[in-house]
Amino acid sequence: MLIARIHKRVSKFSGMISQLNQIPLFSPVLYERASYIQNPSFISLRFLSVRSSSLAHSADVSRVSRVTRTEAQEALFDYLHCTRNFNFMDAEHISKNCPYFVQNLLSEIDTEKDIPRELTRFFHYHPINEFEPFFESLGLRPSELPLLLPRDSMFLSDNSSMLQNFHVLCDYGIPHSKIGRMYLEAKEIFGYDKGVMSLKLRAYEKLGLSRPTVIKLVSCYPLLLVGGVNSEFVKVLQKLRELGIENDWFRGYITSSNTCNWKRMTDTMDFLQDVGFREEQMRSLLKTSPSLLLEGSGKRVYALFGRLLKLGLEMNEICFMFKQNPKILSRKFSQNLLQAVDFLFGIGMPIEDIADIVSKHIEFLGSSTLKGPKTVCKELKVRRDHLCQIIKEDPLGVLWLASKLKNKSSEQISCPSPSKHLEKSSFLVRLGYAENSDEMTKALKKFRGRGDQLQERFDCLVQAGLDCNVVADIIKRAPMVLNQSKDVIEKKIDCLINYLGYPLESVVAFPTYLCYDMERINLRFSMYAWLREKGAAKPMLKLSTLLACSDSRFLKYFVDVHPEGPAMWETLKSSSVSS
Repeated sequence: MLIARIHKRVSKFSGMISQLNQIPLFSPVLYERASYIQNPSFISLRFLSVRSSSLAHSADVSRVSRVTRTEAQEALFDYLHCTRNFNFMDAEHISKNCPYFVQNLLSEIDTEKDIPRELTRFFHYHPINEFEPFFESLGLRPSELPLLLPRDSMFLSDNSSMLQNFHVLCDYGIPHSKIGRMYLEAKEIFGYDKGVMSLKLRAYEKLGLSRPTVIKLVSCYPLLLVGGVNSEFVKVLQKLRELGIENDWFRGYITSSNTCNWKRMTDTMDFLQDVGFREEQMRSLLKTSPSLLLEGSGKRVYALFGRLLKLGLEMNEICFMFKQNPKILSRKFSQNLLQAVDFLFGIGMPIEDIADIVSKHIEFLGSSTLKGPKTVCKELKVRRDHLCQIIKEDPLGVLWLASKLKNKSSEQISCPSPSKHLEKSSFLVRLGYAENSDEMTKALKKFRGRGDQLQERFDCLVQAGLDCNVVADIIKRAPMVLNQSKDVIEKKIDCLINYLGYPLESVVAFPTYLCYDMERINLRFSMYAWLREKGAAKPMLKLSTLLACSDSRFLKYFVDVHPEGPAMWETLKSSSVSS
């Protein structure tokens, strides 16, 4: 009966397995620069994209000096904020995050002259297409913009629904850099009436998901916001709950680079249970190898199953292998196993011999990374047919010689402190990094300190009142937070809450607050507090607005805005130096 059910499931996904190697091709689109539209008094600064050549754009932007770029950004900010009445934070974010648009602006004026004056004059006679810098500031590439620009509008204020939904997403906590991709993949959600977007976000919270998890989900998979709550996603949650896995488990693993087929995820978990996995085995498998579900939505299970069937292994034999060795389904193990099968095919070994070696030595094949057949033949000084014969006679011995592990173990590699490396790795695994992944390798270079020290700093943020999942998300976005001592982190949190009067949750939206030195924090917020007392500043501006702006920008908008501001600023600086 079990075999019949499994046969049924395998046939159901046979179409998918047969299509694994099909890769769609997309022809590049060539966009030309259109400098003028029908009314010659208006200029549309549309980006030039020759076959999406990002290298050319990068070169253009890098040739602009930092001073020139900053002056152009400030002129653009003044135009958006003062002339077009954008709110301060929108104008600031757009002007600082559209380098290609700024580059195009500079190409329209004489950069040898006074740049602010030249750009102010340019804006006066040539209103810009505001959608271009806006979309670029949301993380979209210049080559993606032409298809998104409206044909009958140049001003963001003409599309009030889009702006209103954009602000809802920002206020909810979704990073600006993610919203552009959301617009590209699910443009219809930006046309919702007032209040609809908030209801949809809250609907996912009612499923038992925390806000940080909802933020990660909808920013990676914006189609979840189209229509009602996604019923297939709800089934995935229910299935995970049945296995004893918490709702927020997958937040640390999902990325926008992976598309999710929620139905296939449910089918994959059902399939594994039909194969014979018990609940505790399933729970352990998913927690140690989350990529099994979240990379390809379970496609790897069917790819591996189908490949082993093609080798001639019996279905009940494969089921037994899966059940006895759940790690077969882990990313690294399955990659090594399939690579070993390709290696044996590459030297011309008959399929029945390959099946015999796989069934008897699957543990070794999945744990070792093999070199290419050509390299092995060269090192052993044998032909491929001879290599095939000696592997049949002594599979483990010869495959060990072909393994990269052999070389690594024989090399004398000096490591300053292996135990510390392991401790740090363990901490990062608990943080949500996949073991032995590229992401883990990069993270090991970013974090300074032993694993126990990093854990102490992490616990410090949790003890301050933040949810541990929220802290994990903060650390992934701003790893340098944990490169400070526990005492420094505690001092900055105390300053934020007790002196500045901001809620602790403010660091979730702007975690790099914890990375600024105390002198900058105290000085700028003291000036801001003084302005609030004088009624010259809005209450509770974002931390990023006050800390991330340049000194000249801060002086212009938070010092010079009040007649007594410059004197007060000098007083605060003097007291800061003396203390």
